[in-house]
Amino acid sequence: MKIVIVIMMLTLTSLMGGSKVLYTLDFSKQKDGDALPWLKSKGFEFFLSSKALHLRFNQGLLTFGTTGEKAGLFGVRFSKALPNIGSVVIEWGVKQFPKGANWSKGNNRVALAAMFAMGTKKYSSGVPFAKKMPYFLSAFIGKKETVGKAYKGKLYKKTGRYYCVSNKKGLIKTRFNIAKKFTQAFDKKEPPLTAFGFQMNTKDTKGGATAVIKKITFYSK
Repeated sequence: MKIVIVIMMLTLTSLMGGSKVLYTLDFSKQKDGDALPWLKSKGFEFFLSSKALHLRFNQGLLTFGTTGEKAGLFGVRFSKALPNIGSVVIEWGVKQFPKGANWSKGNNRVALAAMFAMGTKKYSSGVPFAKKMPYFLSAFIGKKETVGKAYKGKLYKKTGRYYCVSNKKGLIKTRFNIAKKFTQAFDKKEPPLTAFGFQMNTKDTKGGATAVIKKITFYSK
């Protein structure tokens, strides 16, 4: 029996290319109800109108959404940065896309995005009124955007990139290579991962949005 277990572990390691789990958060085991107390216990901070997005656990998923125009971001700042970051795997999905969101037409809105802050040095947004931020990458699910394309936002054009990873509705599994995307975008080695978060922004759109998250796991190279 021990031999079988060892073989299974070696096979799994081979499939993951020898990478190690650096951090994981599983939302699927929580009881139905208000998600805010549990999220706070895990170190989440809440920005903009994130607490108005009705964050709840429902049938093994973290669910949130809005029927109007709102922007929210909730995330975790690591007490110790994650070095040698490789990829992230997220089980998540969009149930409803906001009408009018279209990055190619300049309406940079999202039903669901994951944000990854890299390093501690902060850089200008490009305008005087917005605060400085570290390098960052974002993976998002968008209805009208080109899957795999790197988009620039209206701010942080030199230090931020947004990647559409799917156009589909429903629960999906996304593997996003943070290290590779960072090097491709900025032509330098990736710094440690210092924070991550989830975002919804339905400003300048109609119909609202609904999203779910099941699990997120960060792997080393």
